[in-house]
Amino acid sequence: MTTHTQTATHASHTTSASRANAAAPTKAAAPSHTHSAAHTTNSAPTRLHTPHPTLRLLRHLLPYWRRLLPAALASAGSDLAAAALMATAAWLITRAAEQPPLASVSLAIVAVRALALGRGALRYADRLLGHDGVLRAVAGFRTRVYEALVPLAPAGTPAFRSGDLLTRLVDDVDAAQNLLLRVLIPTAAACAVAATATGLATALLPKTSVLLGLLLVVAGVLVPALVLTLSHHAGRAEKQSRAELAVLTVDLTQGAADLAAYGARGRVDERARSVSARIAALERRKALTTALASAVVLLLQGGATVGVTWLAVRAHADGALPATHLTVLAVLALVSFEALTPLPAAARQLAEVQSSARRLADVLDAPPPVADPPAPTPLPATGPLGVDITDLRVRHRPDGPPALDGVSLRVPPGRRVVLLGASGSGKSTLIAALMRFVPYEAGSIRVGGRELSDCAGADARAVITGMAQDAHVFHTTIRANLALARPDATEADLLDAARRARLLDWIASLPNGWDTLVGGDGATMSGGQRTRLLLARALLADPPVLVLDEPTEGLDPHTAAAVLTDILDATRGRTTLLVTHAHSGLTAADETVTLDRGRVVPN
Repeated sequence: MTTHTQTATHASHTTSASRANAAAPTKAAAPSHTHSAAHTTNSAPTRLHTPHPTLRLLRHLLPYWRRLLPAALASAGSDLAAAALMATAAWLITRAAEQPPLASVSLAIVAVRALALGRGALRYADRLLGHDGVLRAVAGFRTRVYEALVPLAPAGTPAFRSGDLLTRLVDDVDAAQNLLLRVLIPTAAACAVAATATGLATALLPKTSVLLGLLLVVAGVLVPALVLTLSHHAGRAEKQSRAELAVLTVDLTQGAADLAAYGARGRVDERARSVSARIAALERRKALTTALASAVVLLLQGGATVGVTWLAVRAHADGALPATHLTVLAVLALVSFEALTPLPAAARQLAEVQSSARRLADVLDAPPPVADPPAPTPLPATGPLGVDITDLRVRHRPDGPPALDGVSLRVPPGRRVVLLGASGSGKSTLIAALMRFVPYEAGSIRVGGRELSDCAGADARAVITGMAQDAHVFHTTIRANLALARPDATEADLLDAARRARLLDWIASLPNGWDTLVGGDGATMSGGQRTRLLLARALLADPPVLVLDEPTEGLDPHTAAAVLTDILDATRGRTTLLVTHAHSGLTAADETVTLDRGRVVPN
C-alpha cells in the first residue's frame, strides 16, 4: 500500500469528521487510557514553557526570512527615499533662491532625480518581493496546520465545530500574512525613517532632535500601543463571532431541508443576522479606533512640524543655522511622520493576528487521540495478511464504560469475515482501533504477526484501510474520486476497480463518462451508485487488509443485499473485514461474527 493511499484515507476521514457539528463531544475529543506502559510513554509531552502564540506563529514564518528580508529592506528604502527626496528638494529650492553657481547644486539635482526614480523602483520591489515571500510563507504554514489536523482525524476533529475549523484553516492562517505585510514590514520601515530623521535633526540642530524624537516615539509607540490595547477585546470577540457565523452558515446550507421541514429556518436566520450585526458593530468600533489614532498622529505631525520649524527659525535668527538647513528641518519634521501613519492600522492588525494565533495554537497543540511510539515497528507492506484480535478493550473516555470489552476476533489471510451488530454495538469502534484512530487500553491486535500498538499510525493505515462508514465523495469527476486512492493508477486499473464494483455499466451510460461531476458528497448519484463508487475506490487502493464499515448504510434492503453480494464477490481471496448490520446477501462470506454491546456473542 503506497503513501498516497494513506493520504487519501486521511483526507476522507478529515473531511467527514469536520462535517460533524457538535460543539465539543467528549467521546471524540478525549482519548482513552493506553493499554500498556510502552504505549503510555507515547502521549504528548507536557509543555512547561509554551511560547506566546504570536511568537510561535512568527517562528513558523521565519524559515522564509531570505525572501522576506529583501522586501523589508525595499520597504524601508522606499520610505527613506521619499523622505530624502522631500528634504533634498527643500534644500535645492532654498539654495537655488540664493542664485549660486550651477555646479554647486548639480549634485542635489541629480540626487532629486535619482531619489524620485529610486522611490518608485523600491516601492515596486517592496510589493513584488513582499507578496512573493509572504504568500510562500503562508502556504507553508497552511500546510503545517493541515499536517497538525491529520493525526486528529477522525476522532479528534469533532472537538472543533466544522464552520469554526474552516475559519481557522482559512481566515486565521491568512492572518499570518497580515503579521508580515501589515505589521512587521511597515514597523521596520517606520523605525528606519524615524531613526534616520532623528539622527539628521541631531546633526543639523541638536535641540530639534529632542522634540522630534519625543513626538515620533509618541506617534510610533504610544499611539499604536493604545490602539493594540483597545483592539484586543474587539479582536477576540470578532474572531468568535466570525466562527459562530461560519457554523451557522454550514447549518443553513447543509441542513436547509431539515430546517425547513421542522420550521426552524427562521430561528437560524435570525441568529445569523444577529451575529452579522455584532460583527458589523465590532468592525465599526475598530474603524473608529483606528481613525481617531490616525487623527492623533496627524496632530503630532503638525505639532512636530510647527515646533521644529519654530526652533529652527530662532536658531537661524541667531545666525546659528543656515537657511537651507532651516527648510530641511521643517520638511524633515513633516515627512518623517508619513512612515508612521500605517502604524495604528498595524496595531489593529496585530490584535487580530494575536487572536488568530491563539486559535491556531489550539489546533497545533491538540494531542492526537493515538500517539505514535518513539521507535515504530514496521508492518509488512504486502499481503495477504491476517489479523488477530485478542481480549480487546477500548474506552472512549477514561471514566466511561468500555465500548469494546474483551473482544477476540481472527481474520485469516485471504478470508472474508463479516462482523454483524446493531447500531452502537461497537463495530465502528473496532474499525477505528484497527486503523489506529483510537487507542486500546487492554488486549492485543496483531497484523502479520506484529503488535499494532508498536507501529506508526500511518503504517497501520497503509496496510489496513478501505471504506469508512462516513466516507466522503468529493465534488469532482468520477475519475478523480477513484484516483484519490491511487494517483498513479493506470486506465486499466480504474476499469478493473469499477468492473469489480459493478460500476462500469453506469459510467459508460453517462454522457461524459469518467469525466462526469458527481456533486458535493455524491449529490448527483443514487445511494447504490455512491456506495459502489466508494467500494471501487477501496478496491483500487488494494490494501493488504481491506475493511468496509457499513457500506450499505442508508440503502433499501433490496439494494443493500445486492451491494453486499457484489462486495463479497469482488473481495474473493482478499483479507477482508466487512462490518454491517444487514443480514441478507452474506451467504458467500467465509465467516460471520456477531458483536453485541461491545462483546462477541455466539451465532
